[in-house]
Amino acid sequence: MSSIAFTNISTLVTNDSSIDDGALGIVRNATIVSDDGVIARITTGVPTGVDSVVDCSNKTLLPGFVDSHSHIIFAGDRSEEFSLRSQGQKYTSGGIASTVAATRAATDSDLASNAQRLLDEALASGTTTMEIKSGYGLTEKDELRSLQVAKNFTEETTLLAAHVIPEEFRDDPDGYVDLIINSIIPQSHAKWIDVFCDVGAFNPNQTEAILRAGISHGLLPRLHANQLSSGKAVEIAIAVDAASADHLSKSTDRDIELLASSNTVATLLPGAEFSTHLEAYLGRRFLDAGATVAIASDCNPGSSFTTSMPFCIAAAVSLLGFTVEEAVAAATIGGAKALRRSDIGSISVGKRADLVLLDAPSYIHLAYRPGVNLVHSTYKSGRAVTTWQK
Repeated sequence: MSSIAFTNISTLVTNDSSIDDGALGIVRNATIVSDDGVIARITTGVPTGVDSVVDCSNKTLLPGFVDSHSHIIFAGDRSEEFSLRSQGQKYTSGGIASTVAATRAATDSDLASNAQRLLDEALASGTTTMEIKSGYGLTEKDELRSLQVAKNFTEETTLLAAHVIPEEFRDDPDGYVDLIINSIIPQSHAKWIDVFCDVGAFNPNQTEAILRAGISHGLLPRLHANQLSSGKAVEIAIAVDAASADHLSKSTDRDIELLASSNTVATLLPGAEFSTHLEAYLGRRFLDAGATVAIASDCNPGSSFTTSMPFCIAAAVSLLGFTVEEAVAAATIGGAKALRRSDIGSISVGKRADLVLLDAPSYIHLAYRPGVNLVHSTYKSGRAVTTWQK
């Protein structure tokens, strides 16, 4: 490893609210030094004794984006489904079946190649940490191999065998729950366990049984909650101390109050709201209640086929009622909190030097110039990177 200095930073976003009056902890004309992949100093001027210097004049340096919810282990294409929604059809979870069929037919190499392509896209738009779920195999073999592919790319792997009930278990959903609990979970070795608790997916009793089985095998809980309908999902998430409850489109005021008083992060998915037209100004309800909020890409082939966290920031501002500052925080330190990580998502001494350098004088341009890739370069552990590596 080596040392690198980022000098003359027009706008440095630290996410340390003690630095200034704003939540983003803005520093002007700063210098930061990364040593062996860790932030060693925040100072001014041009330091001596470093291996390389990056002049950041008229540029913005932020923590790398933390994407805490993605479904990138899949095969196939669902663009026709998207086109039908543009003609007025409503989104349901039923389209997942076509991705399941394509994923089961794909080779491990096919799945890895597609994941690598999407991760490289994400990296080019500033994402430095990405959670990856299984969930398109829905058999013991295909869920386990999906996780194995994911483990080649990230430590943030999530078992989502409980995505939907597969066709072969349509008349025996509890039989599939038993398969997850007794066969898939014990072999998964994932970090996280997740369940889609909603109409057309898993009911509250099934959800809690799967989550608690995962917890008993050392997996940490998170949850798909209230995307299509309101129910008991948020209550379950809080009862098992889930790190995050995600989607939340149909949450009640009571759900929001519960999340605001809990350790569970409310993760909102602007790409899905953009694609499925579910709930405008959703974010404002959670933010005003005082909940800890993250935003994530939800990258998947059906309802949010994007890897761009800058797009999600712009969509959060324009569709979900976030301020720019709230959206940037949710895409960085919010995502870190949703993964219960303290080493990423902010810039301070001792944190990992996972950084994104924008070719713009302010972070505001992330929402001000939607659809424009403003990323000058992305750094993981202090190294400029163009291809995703674990």
